[in-house]
Formats: sequence, C-alpha cells, structure tokens
Amino acid sequence: MQVSPRPSTSAFSANPELLVAETSGWIAENWLRIAIAAGIAAAIVLVLLTVQKMAQRLCREGDALVSWRTIIGRVAARTKFWFLVILAAKIVDNYAEAPLWLDRTITFLFTIGMTVQAAIWVREVVLGVVEHRAGGAQHANGALTSAMSIIRALVTFLVFAIALVLILGNLGVNVAGLVAGLGIGGIAIGLAAQGIFSDLFAGVSILFDRPFKVGDNIGWGETSGTVEQIGMRTTRVRLFTGELLIVSNKNLLDKEIRNVTVRDHIRLSFMLGVTYETKPETLARIPAMLKEMGEAESVKVARAGFEAFGASSLDFSFIVDVPGADWNVAHPTRDRLLVAIIKRFAAEGISLAYPTQTSYTAAPDGTLIMPYPEDAVVPVQADTVVQP
Repeated sequence: MQVSPRPSTSAFSANPELLVAETSGWIAENWLRIAIAAGIAAAIVLVLLTVQKMAQRLCREGDALVSWRTIIGRVAARTKFWFLVILAAKIVDNYAEAPLWLDRTITFLFTIGMTVQAAIWVREVVLGVVEHRAGGAQHANGALTSAMSIIRALVTFLVFAIALVLILGNLGVNVAGLVAGLGIGGIAIGLAAQGIFSDLFAGVSILFDRPFKVGDNIGWGETSGTVEQIGMRTTRVRLFTGELLIVSNKNLLDKEIRNVTVRDHIRLSFMLGVTYETKPETLARIPAMLKEMGEAESVKVARAGFEAFGASSLDFSFIVDVPGADWNVAHPTRDRLLVAIIKRFAAEGISLAYPTQTSYTAAPDGTLIMPYPEDAVVPVQADTVVQP
C-alpha cells in the first residue's frame, strides 16, 4: 500500500478547500483516537489543576520569612490554565495522528507558551529567593518594601525581554540587531543612572548579606549610631550624639562596618599604676588580687599582670570581658570593679601613684637651696630615715 505524502502548510494556505478536506478526512478516519486523545488531555488538565491547588496550599504569604514552600506555592499559583491546555494537547498530539498543519500549530503554540510560562516561573523563583534572603526585615521596614518593588520591576523586564528574544528567534526573526540595541540601550541607561544603580545594588547587597538590620548599633570610621531605616538609596542612622545621619548605601558599604549589637562580650580595660615604694612581695600578689576581684563579678579575666615601668608608677594591666552586648550591664560592672580595687588596695596598703614633681632652686653661687629645712628628716623607705 502506497501512502501519499501529506500536503504542506503552504498548500493549505493557498487552497482552503484542501485544508477542510484534509481535516474532515482526518476526523472521519481517526474519530476514536481523537475522542480518546481528548479524554486523556482533559484528564491531564484536571490532574495538573489538582496538583496546582495542592501546591498553592504551601504558599503562606503572611509569613515574615519567605520559605521554600512558599516559593513553590507561588510558582504553582502562577501556572496559567492555557499553558496546561497546550501542554496536554502536545502530549496527546502524536497519539491522535494530527495532520501536519495541526501538529505544527500545536508545536508553535507550545513553544511560545512554554517560553512565556518559563519566564513567569523564573520571575517568581528569583523574587522568592530575594525575599527569602531579605527575611523579615522588609516586612518591618516600608523602605525595603519599596526597594523590593524596584527589584520586581527590573527582574520582570529582564526575564520577559529574554523570553521575547527567544520567541522571535523561533519565529525566524533576526534578533541580532534587537539584542545589540537592547545592550547599547542598557549601557546608556546604566551610565546615565550610575549613582542611582550603585546605591540600589548596595541596598540589594544589604538585603542579601545582612551586615546589619534596623535597630542594630553600628560603627564605621569615627561615626557610630543606631540604624533607623534602610532605604533604596540611603540608610538613616541615629547617632549616639542625637543627630540623624543620612548616608548613601554605597558610601556606607565602602567602609568597614562594626556591628556592635551582635558582639558576644564587652571588653573593659584598666591601667593601674602603683608607687615605686611598694614592696616586691606585695607587687607579686597584685595579679592574683585583680583576678579574684574579676571572678567575683562573674566576668572573664583576659589579662591581669605587670605591664611596664612607668615614669612615676609601676603599671599593671587589668582587662576583663563582660558577657553580652548590653552596656547597661557593663557600666555598673566597671563601677563596682573600680570601687573594689580601691578598697582592696587600701586594705593591702598599696598606694595608687599619681604624677609628682619636686623643684630645686640654686643660689647665685650655684649652691642648691633645699625645698625643706636642712635639719628635717627625709624618709627613704618605710623603715629607714636619713639625716641630711
């Protein structure tokens, strides 16, 4: 049996009667396959709709932190009904032995529909990942919500521009000029709005890296304060001196930022100078005294020991770490330690040194004029006196 070749689509377009005849013959010869294929396609659509509804239940838009189940729910919710119909038709196409014109039409519609639907899915996944990384901060800060609106617009434009280029390429359109035009236009826009985009991308970096959040105490350079608002272009910081500082996101991230809020301890440093007349055996006991006083305050003693020979004192270093980041705890601890040191040194007979100076004058002949009577007794040590 010799099978005659199928007429081409150009023949159909030139002769509509041939299209009607071919379609009528296909329906008459394959009505059972067509009915079965239609039933299978309807069943596929129903199954996919059921799966879509189940996936949508995973979407929890009210959660502060966008989870992966929410992203999956959003992707399912954005799946279009017309795409499900085209997908089902593509699956049963070969079984129904569709004529050439119908097969090519279904393939054409599936290519376009798949490209558009994929662009919608990619958009939802990218935005979901951005919101997931941003966490609950964007719900607590209206400026971050505005920044997310700009990000949505940029992602939507980029994704659908790529989808349009792919569709035109499948239609046989030469897209080289279009791509070049989009590239040149993007470069021109980027150069014109370089400062704006720099601050915007810096704001996106804050969303992703989260070096700080609203309410954190931060410091950079000689400036420090509390973050009040993170915007698209600027961050507002309430300085500890009371002023409101508005700094661009780019300038802020260009510097080393110290996040004081997340530190796990506060370090207190003391430099204690005792007099040179202090006995050596008493000097040897000072580190143990300091450590004992630190442990009594439940702080970690990082350093307690002899440091250096000062100009008018023997210097001891006393460094402690107070757990946590609350200065309302660290300040009273420092006060109690200072008072404890004074009390303990007084009980041990240890004198804290302070700078002293003795002036000597001379007579015209060069003879020294003593600052005290010559018959006075000058103590050299606690148990020794010298009679000048």
